[in-house]
Amino acid sequence: MIVELGHFALVLALGVALVQSTLPMWGAYRRNAALMALAEPAAMIQFVLVAFSFAALTYAFVTSDFSLRLVVMNSHTLKPMLYKVSGVWGNHEGSLLLWVLILALFGACAAWFGDNLPPTLKARVIAVQGLIGVAFLLFMLFTSNPFLRLEVPPLDGQDLNPLLQDPGLAFHPPFLYLGYVGLSMAFSFAVAALIEGRVDAAWGRWVRPWTLAAWIFLTIGIALGSWWAYYELGWGGFWFWDPVENASFMPWLLAAALLHSAIVVEKRESLKAWTILLAIMAFGFSLIGTFIVRSGVITSVPAFANDPERGVFILMILAVFMGGALTLFAFRAGSMEAKGVFSMVSRESALVVNNLLLSVSAFVVFIGTIWPLVAELAFDRKLSVGEPFFNAAFSPFVVGLALVLPVGAMIPWKRGEVRRSLRPLWPALVLAVSVGALVWAMQTGRSALGPVGVMLGIWVVLGAAIDLWSKTGRGTIGGRFGRMWRVPRADWGKVVAHTGLGVTIFAVSAMLAWKTEDIRVVQVGEAFPLGSYEVTLKAVDEVEGPNYLSTMATMEVRRAGALVATLTPEKRIYPVQAMPTTEAAIDYGFWRDIYLVIGDAQENGGWAVRSYIEPFANWLWAGTLIMALGGCLSLSDRRYRVAAGAARRTATGVPAE
Repeated sequence: MIVELGHFALVLALGVALVQSTLPMWGAYRRNAALMALAEPAAMIQFVLVAFSFAALTYAFVTSDFSLRLVVMNSHTLKPMLYKVSGVWGNHEGSLLLWVLILALFGACAAWFGDNLPPTLKARVIAVQGLIGVAFLLFMLFTSNPFLRLEVPPLDGQDLNPLLQDPGLAFHPPFLYLGYVGLSMAFSFAVAALIEGRVDAAWGRWVRPWTLAAWIFLTIGIALGSWWAYYELGWGGFWFWDPVENASFMPWLLAAALLHSAIVVEKRESLKAWTILLAIMAFGFSLIGTFIVRSGVITSVPAFANDPERGVFILMILAVFMGGALTLFAFRAGSMEAKGVFSMVSRESALVVNNLLLSVSAFVVFIGTIWPLVAELAFDRKLSVGEPFFNAAFSPFVVGLALVLPVGAMIPWKRGEVRRSLRPLWPALVLAVSVGALVWAMQTGRSALGPVGVMLGIWVVLGAAIDLWSKTGRGTIGGRFGRMWRVPRADWGKVVAHTGLGVTIFAVSAMLAWKTEDIRVVQVGEAFPLGSYEVTLKAVDEVEGPNYLSTMATMEVRRAGALVATLTPEKRIYPVQAMPTTEAAIDYGFWRDIYLVIGDAQENGGWAVRSYIEPFANWLWAGTLIMALGGCLSLSDRRYRVAAGAARRTATGVPAE
């Protein structure tokens, strides 16, 4: 009964979404306050209905209701409760329901927290959100219904993909979808502004917190996915330029560009057309990512490789929304006249450079991701675009971005002088170059990647610290430290986020440049060197888990004879799906990780063993968390909670079109 109610709630949600997407939009056009007022309750009701539907599906998974086709295909009675719950979104249909739930949540949030918006803009924003909801509810009900029943329920299920039975992937998709779908709010604001024909500083202030929230969630989601790939796949790396990884990385880059571009709209009322275009493209790339993950045309480890017919439906959604938004943009772009002018040397120009680097880098990732598909369709050739291409093509943009960030933060708005702006940064530049040169001199027979990463990381981190210090004015050191805590949270957030980026750049460079790798066949009882450590394979045992069988190795890591860690890497088999997985064993440390993987048994009685020393690995996860923390600090700024543009409303509260 609960399952049927969940299905019925989805159908009702579609009807409510149709009302939400039409009547408030018409009311905004006719200046009909009653019709515009329908937007808020419609958005809230749609969210409640979709939330009930999601709860009903979760109930079916938790209670192992094997009369439901989706539960049979993605659950099992022996599965731990955490993975029964995460099994709800560990498949195409359930994850699509989560997608729609988060979409409805953002529409409801616009109703709850949008009191500072002009009535017509608010009605149109919620209406556009409702229209996106209509498209995805139709997609789900007609091609991906999660509530299909079986005539003859089996006694047990087929279990969830073993790779997804991991805490990292239990929390990774919700955060990622909050970022993906959160960008729909930037899209809705852009389309609503294009319909109204008005983009001003107040619009820039309104759109930034929504974009910032989406960017924060994307950052956390990408970090969780990278961490999962690092410890679960056993490949000894954190990023593989996999199509699914790239699918989330591209909108993250465009969202970062949109955040910086919206600052120029807010502060100087310039770059209006470019900011609107970025808002459209950021959500467009989220839809492209959805297509990559769900169409099955590009294979990947965590992809939902379903039939391509569903991919065609997603392409139709992409064509309708992107085509419609870009057509509207073409008609309205000429009317978005920039009011603020600026010179070549100004903060505006630095932000333009920032935007170009981020946008072009996203395009480069897109080309590398989609090119194998294009080559197969157009030239009947099977190509593989891997890590060498992405590293060579993407790295120059990271270097350029790192060089520009500290300088751009110090240059004044409208007009500045390079020499004057660089003066406070000279100590940071000298220290960064000096440390980079020292690292270059200390390392032997290695590439320049490590020293360059050290130099860029220090440059970005110290540049952010100097930027914060410059906001404390003049006076005694004690007085300036006292004033530092009164700096607005948005400025603190910028500094913290840039610091996180600097730490991440350094960690990535260090892991790529100074990694130690060893692959060999090892007999039980045999020891082998790994850098300055000695690893001994003490035993290999067969262990039975709750829903898997494991070949578990016991390995001791010693340094100068002293025991550092005892690690137990595993190779698991999940009998229900007869699928093997690798469970790496990692000794986490502040300066390095020791990473061990047990492979297959060999004919001579030994075992294949892969071992790595990953330098500064934890700094990578720390850097991404620091970036997300910076976004949270900015989002908590009072200026984002109080309407900057409230005073700009007309007496009736309705702006002129």
